[in-house]
Amino acid sequence: MADWIEPGTKAPAFTLTSDSGEKVRLSDLKGNPVVLYFYPRDDTPGCTKEACAFRDQYKQLQKLGVQLFGISADSVESHVKFKEKYSLPFDLLVDDKHTMSEKYGAYREKNMYGKKSMGIQRSTYLIDAQGKVVHVWKRVKVDGHDQQIIDAVKKLSDQ
Repeated sequence: MADWIEPGTKAPAFTLTSDSGEKVRLSDLKGNPVVLYFYPRDDTPGCTKEACAFRDQYKQLQKLGVQLFGISADSVESHVKFKEKYSLPFDLLVDDKHTMSEKYGAYREKNMYGKKSMGIQRSTYLIDAQGKVVHVWKRVKVDGHDQQIIDAVKKLSDQ
């Protein structure tokens, strides 16, 4: 189990398949801020609430130049259903082998009602236009998280 990536670190490179079947590479995203949010599972209550909050703020994020991606271990088919069901305007990436989640430290031991298991911990990473991690939210609480992201990106663009 990897440690969390910390602010100031170069963001680990990745190539993942999106819900549209396209390959998404971090190296192709330079030049704009990137928000990667890791979530446990498509179409579950907390994950749906988080995705819909990002959907509702998507125009604001676009105005700020943000490229937003949701990442879970779900399949392309699952992502497609989830995206269509809730009209999500951003790409969902497949990390079915947890490779990227492990690199970022989002794949961790979780304890739910005394039962321990490995899985994706809800977490978000803000990467600047040069590919450096500038903010990490660990163990995210969904309520208000979309606004935390917007505030952090605004702060980044003020620098």
